Amino acid sequence: MTSTDAMAPEWRTTEWFNTQDRLSLSALRGRIVMLTAFQMLCPGCVANAIPQAQRVAATFKSSDVVVIGLHSVFEHHDAMGPAALGAFLHEYKVGFPVGIDEPDGVGLPHTMREYGFQGTPTTLLFDRNSRLRRHMFGHIPDLQLGAEIMSVVCENLES
Repeated sequence: MTSTDAMAPEWRTTEWFNTQDRLSLSALRGRIVMLTAFQMLCPGCVANAIPQAQRVAATFKSSDVVVIGLHSVFEHHDAMGPAALGAFLHEYKVGFPVGIDEPDGVGLPHTMREYGFQGTPTTLLFDRNSRLRRHMFGHIPDLQLGAEIMSVVCENLES
């Protein structure tokens, strides 16, 4: 795992689903955050990343681990707008908060560019001090992801 003392950059979003509040790393400080960046037309995201994020949200207490989705659209922009995303989240019964990564007008959304995503799905794991602890591209087996999360949970309990 990588660790720095600096707080990770804030996400840049345009809209949120499944929450009344506009979420940010600073607002979630004190809890571990698992962010899953996805596109609703990405087969790996639909088959693996979204169901995995749902399992993590169901497994851990939200007071300890917060699961966030980030819809980071870098292709087929017209087909994946907010209305389509709302229908997708309803159809797939996604209950955790999902933000829309702010487009940069050039092609890649801001948060995707800022964090250097290679594509989707991408999972980011932040510790209780909002530091980026892990950046993972592609599918991660559940057991590995659970171990990564528990490592951060236990580390923060020991300090």
